[in-house]
Amino acid sequence: MNYQETVQWMFQQLPMYQQKGVSAFKKDLSNTLQLAAYLKHPENQFKSIHVGGTNGKGSTSHMLASVLQEAGYKVGLYTSPHLKDFRERIRINGKVISEAFVVEFINSNRSFFEANQLSFFEMTVGMAFDYFAKEAIDIAIIEVGLGGRLDSTNIITPELSVITNIGLDHTQILGNSLPEIATEKAGIIKENVPVVIGETHPDTQAIFKTKAAATNSDIYFADQLITKVVDSDLKGAYQVHNKKTVLQALVVLKERGYHVSEACLEKGLGNVAANTGLQGRWQILGQKPKVVCDTAHNKEGLTYVVQQLEEEVYNALHIVFGAVNDKDLDSVLTVLPRKARYYFCKPNVPRGLDAEALKNIFIKNGFIGEAYNSVGEALNNAKSVAKVDDLIYVGGSTFVVAEII
Repeated sequence: MNYQETVQWMFQQLPMYQQKGVSAFKKDLSNTLQLAAYLKHPENQFKSIHVGGTNGKGSTSHMLASVLQEAGYKVGLYTSPHLKDFRERIRINGKVISEAFVVEFINSNRSFFEANQLSFFEMTVGMAFDYFAKEAIDIAIIEVGLGGRLDSTNIITPELSVITNIGLDHTQILGNSLPEIATEKAGIIKENVPVVIGETHPDTQAIFKTKAAATNSDIYFADQLITKVVDSDLKGAYQVHNKKTVLQALVVLKERGYHVSEACLEKGLGNVAANTGLQGRWQILGQKPKVVCDTAHNKEGLTYVVQQLEEEVYNALHIVFGAVNDKDLDSVLTVLPRKARYYFCKPNVPRGLDAEALKNIFIKNGFIGEAYNSVGEALNNAKSVAKVDDLIYVGGSTFVVAEII
C-alpha cells in the first residue's frame, strides 16, 4: 500500500473515535499493553510529559513542545485529532512523521493489528511511541486522546503529568458530573510523578488532591501559583489559562534538571505555530471582512470564544457552525450569541450532525440562520453576505475548522 492507501486502511478497517464516536471507545488498556510488548516497549525508551484535560490540552502540548525546542531539546509531539493530514498527530521538532515510516509501520505490523483487532487510536499510539524511540528524542509531549485512565497513551510513566481543566464533554463515556470526569482525567497521575493542574475548581480540586496523595505525587495548581504574563502568538483570550499551566509545568521541569532560559521561554511561546505547526486556535483566515476560526467545541471552550467575540469591533456577526451528532447542544446553546446570523453545516465525517437538523434545533431556541450543503458552501455564503466591517466566525467542531484552513 502507498501512503494514501495505508491511511485509508487505518480509517476504514478499524474503530476510530474521530469517525464513529462512543462505539470505538475501549474499556481497558489490554490491547495497548499487548501492542507495547510486541513492539518491545518503545514507551520506556524516551522521557515524556503527559497532558490531559477537557479543553486546552492541545494548545498546552504545543506550547510546551515549542519552548523545549527553543531550549535545544529534540522534542516529540503526539496530539489528536489531526485537521488535514494524519501525520500532524506525530511530530519531532515540528516536522511531521514521514509517509514512508507510516507505510512501513503499518505494512510490517498489519497482521498483528488484524489478528488482535486493534483500534485506530491504539495502533497510532504504538506508531508514535515506536517512532519516538527509534528517533532517540530527548522528550515527548503526549496529549491524552480521551479521558485519561483508560486512554491508550496512559501506558507511559512521564516526568510530569499535566491536567489543564475539567468540563462536561464526552459525558456518555466519562460521566455526567465534573467529579466523575475529573476521576477519569486523574487516571494519568502516576506514582511519585508530579502533577500540574491548570485550573482550580471546587468540584474537582479534592479529586486531584486525593489522587496525588495516594500516588505520593507533588501537586501544583497553576492558576494559584503563576502571576506573570508572557506574550504568545496564540491570540485566543483563553490561552492565558494554558500559558499559566505551561509556566508552572516548566517550573517543575527545571526542578527536575531541564534547562530552559527566560529567552527560550519567551521565544518558544512567541512562535508556537511556526515551531509546531499548530492551527485552528483563534486563527485569523482573512480580513475585510475579518474571518476567524477556532476548534472550541463544548460549553467551556465556546464560552471563552464568545467572550473574545464580544471584545472584537465589528458591525454584524456571522457564524458558520457545525457539530457532531453526540454533542450536548443544550449546554452550547446557552453560551452562543443570539445577535448573529448563522450558517449551519455538517462536517464531512460520519458523526457529523445533519445541517437541517442542527438548524431546526437552533431556530426552536430563537436563533436565526440557514442550512447549507457543506462547510465550504456555508462559509462562501457568509462571505458573500458580510460587509467589510463585519466579522465571520467559523467553529462548533474541530471537523468544521479542518475543512476551511
